[in-house]
Amino acid sequence: MRPTISVREAKPADAPALALLFGELGFPAPAAVIAERLVAMQAKGEMVLVAEGPEGPIGVLTIHLTPVLHRPTPVGRFTALVVAEGNRGRGVGRALVEAGEGHITDRGCALVEVTSNRGRPEAHAFYERLGYEVTSLRFKKVLPTRSP
Repeated sequence: MRPTISVREAKPADAPALALLFGELGFPAPAAVIAERLVAMQAKGEMVLVAEGPEGPIGVLTIHLTPVLHRPTPVGRFTALVVAEGNRGRGVGRALVEAGEGHITDRGCALVEVTSNRGRPEAHAFYERLGYEVTSLRFKKVLPTRSP
């Protein structure tokens, strides 16, 4: 049975549920920190969408828009997507991605990029089912933190 869900913009009051979701993704943080980050992101015009079921938030998608010189339109990027474990496989992730695609299309993007950890083959299969294709490698380097 598919849960009844709606997708909406995240609110600071969602922080406790978002903290649990990001913990499932492997990025634990206290709810107060998530609330601060959410407010800061939204102040910069970034979007965080929540899938809400009868019991509250059951999924989250973070979205960034990046103007680039090498493309004629900005690039949309989904930087985090997580659905509560008990709600996976029920259309929640698809609803978030479709809403996210609509959001970035409305803002002039003609391309969306998603990064998914190599250790998450189930996520890779999910994105491929939605029409995403593997196109490149992404590299990272952890830098030392500097004090302001």
